[in-house]
Amino acid sequence: MKVTFLGTGTSQGVPVIGCDCKVCRSLDFRDERFRTSIHIQVGELSLVIDTGPDFRSQMLRAGITKLDAVVYTHEHKDHTAGLDDIRPFNFKQQRDMPIFGRIQVLDQIRKEFSYIFAGTKYPGVPRVKTIEIDENPFTIQGITITPIPVMHYKLPVLGFRIGDFTYITDANYISEESLRLIEGTETLVLNALRRESHISHFTLAEAISVAKRTGAKQTYFTHISHQLGLHSAVEEELPEGIALAYDGLQLTLG
Repeated sequence: MKVTFLGTGTSQGVPVIGCDCKVCRSLDFRDERFRTSIHIQVGELSLVIDTGPDFRSQMLRAGITKLDAVVYTHEHKDHTAGLDDIRPFNFKQQRDMPIFGRIQVLDQIRKEFSYIFAGTKYPGVPRVKTIEIDENPFTIQGITITPIPVMHYKLPVLGFRIGDFTYITDANYISEESLRLIEGTETLVLNALRRESHISHFTLAEAISVAKRTGAKQTYFTHISHQLGLHSAVEEELPEGIALAYDGLQLTLG
């Protein structure tokens, strides 16, 4: 399995208009973050989790020329707004793009991208095939994906596990039942927004605590706000087996 972090930031990421903090002025490429998204290659299967507003730039930067499916964690705009930019894959691959999500996610996408689903379609609009998922495992091209239910304040969000890899973003609560689904994970990706308390995201300290509870051999933090601090400085504080992810980071697993 090959994992590429397409984006590790948030809408509170960098650069931030009008902000003159050290992170926003940093020349370290690891402090420049697109909105959170990830690409996973498993055998022949190429999939993306979430298509945020930066989706087109992310795919161009990563050099991804084949995409078999999109899987959505939840319906917030910073995770769905780039859906229109799947069109080049429609043109190249000559087929509809399967998009997987909970019913409320797909309903929101149908509302926000109504032109995609109109009875009379404008030529060249994205072509998608919506596939509803729930909390039960599902497969894409023979690859099993296990949803990990978490809470983003009062909004249900899905993390996903493929083999020994688990990806969770936009969460501030993981139930004991969901923690059991993570057991045995070797590589965990988890959100860590900032140091200060937040209504819907794990803080750095909370994320470290959760990472330790899962027993994952290696954890990478994502969905990072500029408020967390400089990448280089935060890295020095982290326990062994925990690191900050950054845009463009690639992992070869298994």
